[in-house]
Amino acid sequence: MIDLQRDGDVLVLRLEEGENRFSPGFLDGVLEALDAAEKAEGPRALVTVGAGKFYSNGLDLDWLGANRDKLGDYLRRVQEMFARLLELPMPTVAAVNGHAFAGGAMLALCHDFAVMRTDRGFFCLPEVDLGMNFTPGMSALIQARLPKVTAHEAMITGRRYTAQEALAAGIVSQAVPEEQVLPAALERAAGLAGKDGPTVAKIRTRMYAQVLEALRGPLS
Repeated sequence: MIDLQRDGDVLVLRLEEGENRFSPGFLDGVLEALDAAEKAEGPRALVTVGAGKFYSNGLDLDWLGANRDKLGDYLRRVQEMFARLLELPMPTVAAVNGHAFAGGAMLALCHDFAVMRTDRGFFCLPEVDLGMNFTPGMSALIQARLPKVTAHEAMITGRRYTAQEALAAGIVSQAVPEEQVLPAALERAAGLAGKDGPTVAKIRTRMYAQVLEALRGPLS
């Protein structure tokens, strides 16, 4: 289930499809929810949150294995989801309730801030261990959103970061116990909801103009 609901001034996008892998249906649901969020009136900020032990495990490798001829179109849709979050006219916070792997880790990086669960779950970019390369857009996103040393280590080694390690490495902004992840994300988002949305979007899109260009550019 992918569900968008309002909690005061905060729009909460719940991602509850198991491991939250990026199936075509998942991408449809998230992009439709972002459309709805963009049309929402009044003060607003967005929080995304997964369920159980997964925030998101990224690309749907099973679907890709059965649809190899659709790889290019699929990756473009994944990158469009990333771009839409970067362009969204409101502050955004990822409530990283569990594992954020590969594309799921990149999804978290598309938010302005991230709150991560301390007792379970890792932030990891395992592409090097899967024999997979990063697209230019994905590489640009990671390098723009992480400190240079952290991006290098995360991409080259495939290191699994706990919440405390991710906080120290500049990957997330808060590390809290499981029961505090969503409340902390909601609190941060609510404190930012009064910011002028179009101004937020203009600042962010100028800040990440090269990332957005790469996400919508060639895949190799």
